[in-house]
Amino acid sequence: MPDTALPTPSLDYDAFLQAHVHSQDYPVVRYVQPTETLWIKRGGRSNPAWRYRLLGALARGLRVPVLAPVPNPGGRAAIATEVARLRDLAARGLRVPTVLATTEDGFLMRHLGAPGENTPSLGNEMEQAIPRGSAAVLALWKQGLQSITKVHKTGTCLSQAFARNLVRCPDGVIGYIDFEDDPAATLPLPLCHARDALCFAHSTAWILQSADALATARPQWKAWVQTLTPAAQQALQDSVARMAWAGRFPESRKWGRDAQRIRIAWELLKP
Repeated sequence: MPDTALPTPSLDYDAFLQAHVHSQDYPVVRYVQPTETLWIKRGGRSNPAWRYRLLGALARGLRVPVLAPVPNPGGRAAIATEVARLRDLAARGLRVPTVLATTEDGFLMRHLGAPGENTPSLGNEMEQAIPRGSAAVLALWKQGLQSITKVHKTGTCLSQAFARNLVRCPDGVIGYIDFEDDPAATLPLPLCHARDALCFAHSTAWILQSADALATARPQWKAWVQTLTPAAQQALQDSVARMAWAGRFPESRKWGRDAQRIRIAWELLKP
């Protein structure tokens, strides 16, 4: 995503948003200011309803309700959902970007990191830690688990708990991004928590394997699952049981990266 440097000593956030939300070339653009870094996110295209019907049919056919689609209609509706979720999560004491100004078509938020600097995702940090050994990767992974627990203890869930949507701020605290959908508006909260667990496992298991840390992570994963509510544990257990087919994927790259990542995630999740 491109950066735009605009040396404005004193900023009217509402005016700034109105000036740029319709003219920027990309849906999400970073603007570097002298004392802070800002992002403007504009609504994208609406998502066709047939995708949700197809995913819903798949979830019913596999009898895995945690895979039921969470509507994300895109456009103005997605913007309204994300603004509401960011404000709600902030009110719960969670580290999310601060919403500074809004319109129907987009919103302005403050960067989670230091001015002018990137804030790496947890997924990227885990990948970069692989040369330092399994202990370094596991430490970051465990911090990701703890950050998900922190969200769950406030009585809510993430939208897509992939490692790319968890970011490590300069002070070491993990923040959360990307909230265009609201699973809790569609699914019972225990399913949402199980969904968070599956998303995180899918996005990190392959990194653990690359760092030769998967075997060490498995008992730690099982211990973390025990911290979920009984209903969430049951939802996760039922989902994993009905996904046993994932363990039968052959270890061959010809099946594609996605298939291999699902197979590796199963190695972490399996009973």
